[in-house]
Amino acid sequence: MDDTDIRTLFGAEGPDGSSGIDDLARMLQGPVLTPGQDGYDDERSGFSLAAQHRPDIIVGAAGPADVQAAVAYARRNGLPVAVQATGHGAPEPATAGMLITTGRMAGVEVKPEAGSAWIEAGVRWQQVIEAAAPFGLAPISGSSPHVGAVSYTLGGGIGLLGRTFGYAADYVRRIDVVTADGRLRHVTEESEPDLFWALRGGRSNFGVVTGMEIELVQVSRIFGGGLYFDADDVPDVLRVWRDWTTTVPDEMTSSVAVIPGRNVVQVRIAYVGDMADGERLIAPLRDAGPRLIDMVTEMSYTESESICNDPTDPQASTMVNAMLSDLDDAPIAALRDVSRGDATVPCILDIRHLGGALSRPPAVPNAVGHRDAQYLVGVITPLTGTDVKVARDVHGHVLKLLQPWTVGRYVNFLAGEHATRDEIRAAYEPTDYQRLSVLKGVYDPSNLFRLNHNIPPALDS
Repeated sequence: MDDTDIRTLFGAEGPDGSSGIDDLARMLQGPVLTPGQDGYDDERSGFSLAAQHRPDIIVGAAGPADVQAAVAYARRNGLPVAVQATGHGAPEPATAGMLITTGRMAGVEVKPEAGSAWIEAGVRWQQVIEAAAPFGLAPISGSSPHVGAVSYTLGGGIGLLGRTFGYAADYVRRIDVVTADGRLRHVTEESEPDLFWALRGGRSNFGVVTGMEIELVQVSRIFGGGLYFDADDVPDVLRVWRDWTTTVPDEMTSSVAVIPGRNVVQVRIAYVGDMADGERLIAPLRDAGPRLIDMVTEMSYTESESICNDPTDPQASTMVNAMLSDLDDAPIAALRDVSRGDATVPCILDIRHLGGALSRPPAVPNAVGHRDAQYLVGVITPLTGTDVKVARDVHGHVLKLLQPWTVGRYVNFLAGEHATRDEIRAAYEPTDYQRLSVLKGVYDPSNLFRLNHNIPPALDS
């Protein structure tokens, strides 16, 4: 479908009523669904049960032409647009407008001679990991291989090997995106440098990405896994881990999870290097306290899912985060209190060591913010049996305690009601946010793409 077809898709005045939806449906390979139709509820569902979309219309895009037609329809009918691949990290749910789902766009093509892969919009990391492995290559994927690769990357992407290689967004070579004018653009640093900069970090604010070329890294095996300690040892383990992180090389990426329901604290390790060196490096962690389980070993990168063992079933939870300049004893004490299993609202803590390559500017600049942060703290509260207001109060208390060390937010971890304008603004450097807002006014002046982690056009910001 070319640009002329898009501009004349529904005539000069555009469609109205059900006949317009029928016209749209006849043009697409994928389904068009409205409330009450068979398949509507399945199509709108994602990983986050706390942010389930209920739009006026869903387009299950099967390819770029479907996305072009859907965007043209939405623009002519004044429908705001949301995009969903897997529904991880979903913002406030859409209760109207159009939802474009991309799960049917699941192609992966590895180009070993170029050290890259072309991935379509609905691809999950596991597909990329498995496709790259036969060539001794790996993507800059995250802790969960079930997350959508494109949406993760558009928000920055802090991966298992982040300290060694940097953000996933730093490894994007080309992006295909349908912008608010219905054009399918092939965006690179050379072709449209401003849009290329904004897409890498600005998530879905500038259009619907249909695919991207990403650089792969030469990694086939790593030293990694989890060390599990009793939850009563949280303060000691956190302090030992914190002190240890100040001594390790960039090849070592680690994080800590405190899980009240299981009454454990888990230290997660991913080291790119010789196994003997890895064993030597983690010796101080093994001495942090009596280990319940020790699963750290050499493994294929295809087995890296086992390091964090993230949940795969849909979850109802709410989450806040803070990117910190330091993690001294005061925030450790605060985090210990909210993670206690006998607390009013027990919270899951996810604390990640940043720095290393994550702190270095990429070869091609992008909009990812707060590269000076040294730690990322996520506080996750399951909503099953938990009052949302009580959880909200606990999260606000934690953020207030962490404020003296907070440099900003991480946009991929802003979910549900916490994806507010102020919180989204806090995910970027002030000058970068202003530039994003100006570019939003250039590429999407009517804010068609606003059912997301929204950056309004400059005139509305």
